[in-house]
Amino acid sequence: MVDLLIMRKNAIYSRMFIQLEAELRVGYYETSCSMAESIVKDEVRKGFMRDSGLAAGLVRMHFHDCFVRGCDGSVLIDSTPSNKAEKDAAANNPSLRGFEIIDNAKARLEAVCSGIVSCADIIAFAARDSTEMTRGLGWEVPAGRKDGRVSRASDIPANLPAPTFNLNQLTQSFASKGLTQEEMVTLSGAHTIGRSHCTSFRARLFGFNTTLGQDPTLDASYAAQLRQQCPKGNTNTNVVVPMDPSSPTLMDTGYYRDVQANRGLFTSDQTLLTNAVTAHLVNQNAMNEYLWQSKFANAMVKMGKTGVLTGSAGEIRRNCRKIN
Repeated sequence: MVDLLIMRKNAIYSRMFIQLEAELRVGYYETSCSMAESIVKDEVRKGFMRDSGLAAGLVRMHFHDCFVRGCDGSVLIDSTPSNKAEKDAAANNPSLRGFEIIDNAKARLEAVCSGIVSCADIIAFAARDSTEMTRGLGWEVPAGRKDGRVSRASDIPANLPAPTFNLNQLTQSFASKGLTQEEMVTLSGAHTIGRSHCTSFRARLFGFNTTLGQDPTLDASYAAQLRQQCPKGNTNTNVVVPMDPSSPTLMDTGYYRDVQANRGLFTSDQTLLTNAVTAHLVNQNAMNEYLWQSKFANAMVKMGKTGVLTGSAGEIRRNCRKIN
């Protein structure tokens, strides 16, 4: 009887997955808003020309959107007096950026095809475009996501992997979103672009535990450099450091070479060497840039289908910052 119930439940999940695959598709806006992807790309390009670091912000925005309530654009919603939204949680504020690019793209899309293109799809397109502009491989984005109506900062801690996570915690976090351990290692490579605030890694430099001041897995010379950039007691939230100092604006395999050299910025980066399987993946990615970029593109497509809303489950927001 139990086996029969499990079989029925698996059959239901399979039908739901097949239905989702049918509703998200490449070229979703070809007839309803044919300029959709080109308009988003143009706004990403303009933002990138002003500040190349915004590309990393948009890739990260897609991660943070998809890991909390699924890829539903909820990370874009502004807080109200009665609700603190995702974007104002400690993990997102002040570090998440690129919102104005999404706003600009949405405004242009509403002017040419009102009520057609979702904010969630704009984020997905922008993450792909940002990857291409930082010399990574692009991918075809299956679209058709609807926008969610709920955004709560309180949902963040249980869903976003923290920079302090060890390998088991990371693996479990990604598995909860349907992503494998190999895909977790692949997607961690996004840290090859962008920057971090000192608060995300300060504990590795000062007072690591009761007996050690510094995390022993962190390269000593790199740690000394970080202590100069982020001195003890510094409270300036504007101080940031590149996550991959050698090429912070390029989607290359510098991140994996940093991890190999014990120069991963976060605990969650360096922990990839604590297991033979994940360490092998780090070494494989470090040696073959095209292989990693291909795997990254495939993993981003899969991640972009996490918990999406389709059909009548969501809405098409007219303003990405608030529900209709």
